[in-house]
Amino acid sequence: MKSILGIGNALTDILAVLPDDSLLQQFHLPVGSMQHVDKETGNKVWQALKAMGVQYVAGGSAGNTITGTAVFGMPSGFIGKVGDDELGALYKSDQERNGIKSTLLIGKEASGRAMVFITAPNAERTFAVYLGAALEMVPEDLKPEFFQGYDYFHIEGYLVQNQQLLRRAVELAKEAGCYISLDMASYNVVESNDTFLHDIVEHYVDIVFANETEAETFTRHSPREAVDIIAKSCDIAVVKIGKDGSFIRSGNEFHYIEACPADVKDATGAGDLYASGFLYAHALGMPLDICGRVGSITASKVVEVVGPKIDIPRWKAAKKEIRALIAEYSVCSC
Repeated sequence: MKSILGIGNALTDILAVLPDDSLLQQFHLPVGSMQHVDKETGNKVWQALKAMGVQYVAGGSAGNTITGTAVFGMPSGFIGKVGDDELGALYKSDQERNGIKSTLLIGKEASGRAMVFITAPNAERTFAVYLGAALEMVPEDLKPEFFQGYDYFHIEGYLVQNQQLLRRAVELAKEAGCYISLDMASYNVVESNDTFLHDIVEHYVDIVFANETEAETFTRHSPREAVDIIAKSCDIAVVKIGKDGSFIRSGNEFHYIEACPADVKDATGAGDLYASGFLYAHALGMPLDICGRVGSITASKVVEVVGPKIDIPRWKAAKKEIRALIAEYSVCSC
């Protein structure tokens, strides 16, 4: 089985389901956005959430994706930075429990956390992120040996805000012969790093994952047009359009993938787990439409739970569906 290494902000997700967006307005957080907050504001938000009842989950975009690939059985590694504290220990133990080979560096600040507000009526996610120790990761932290032996290298787009770090990471990954995938992460991150992101995609990235708002921001075109435009700069472009499915383009090959039915409770982690399924199927040598369908299956399972982790019964159901899908393809292709 091919292996995968991820890099990202090692954040503990603090999840709260809200009845409305009044708390978002209180802290000036636009619905659906990802906003960075300082330590003081982060603590205020955390205290406000504690009174409502919250769930703690080791997360971060790349961390979620790598957890998914590890559960699929791919040898999986992760690079990040945490604080010398309880949340950092929680993060490390969660990754070890899932069989991930962690390179978790220790920073001076507290471990990062992403406070996730889930609001009705569409389970929209809004993030208030205190990066803490995650922000302390620098290019000099990355060593060539971290990348040796891996076939894939997966990056979360939030790292684009640390441009020197990201450039060093993709350079080392290319030198190690990795096939590089990038999840664009958030429309406002794309917007504020437009020139740099275009350069990285064109020169280093093989697979781009973007949702519809990220794709529109990146290309200034509709999602359907955007997937064609992005594919001109990389090997494979994937544009996810939520409950309406996804578009995949590679060269002259195009696929529309329907979303799998799901009882949606929380969209947190849907894109991350789509990437897990897609990359797993790609590592097996599956054609692009099968990769997209596997991604759709895993995404449909995570939206049925609160948080970015699929529970055991749903993982079992996902693997059963995926095995049947791959077996059907294998029979038909004989």
